[in-house]
Amino acid sequence: MSTTFPRIRKSRRGYSVDQVEDFLEEARRAYSAEPNEPAVVNATNIRQMAFSLQKGGYSPSHVDAALERLEDAFASRERERAIAERGDEAWYTEARSIAREILDRLARPAAHRFDRVGLLSKGYHRVDVDAFASRLTNYFQDGRPMSIDEVRTVSFRPQKGGYREAQVDLVLDSVITVMLAVR
Repeated sequence: MSTTFPRIRKSRRGYSVDQVEDFLEEARRAYSAEPNEPAVVNATNIRQMAFSLQKGGYSPSHVDAALERLEDAFASRERERAIAERGDEAWYTEARSIAREILDRLARPAAHRFDRVGLLSKGYHRVDVDAFASRLTNYFQDGRPMSIDEVRTVSFRPQKGGYREAQVDLVLDSVITVMLAVR
């Protein structure tokens, strides 16, 4: 019986133990690989990782916290390797370019920053997303404090005819990428 993470009660659903263990083993191999070896796992796909649920599985909060730490470690190493290969200026130029794309998206008028789902479908609540978009703009333009955890854990109410979730999530992923790049 694995004890990598606490398990939840057998009557509740947690992350699939086998999937989590397999992913962590793959991450260990990728992290210890030589710089020139192709790696399946990187910071971005750690952030996007999802596991099936099973009764009595691993505690999602514990696994998610570990994945955030793992993402930070991979991002730091990816940054170090990229700077060694291309130099500081190229690395930060790329991060600034991504930040500019984010700001261009967030500069759109409120309620029109992202595509909307159909009137009968639910998406992210436009007012919630627009409020968070204003905070992100303040972070990028004015240097207002914001943590990676705030971006990772933000949640929006559902709304019929709301913003398309995949588009908003992609921008949030890009924000995290920039934040990790300039740490």
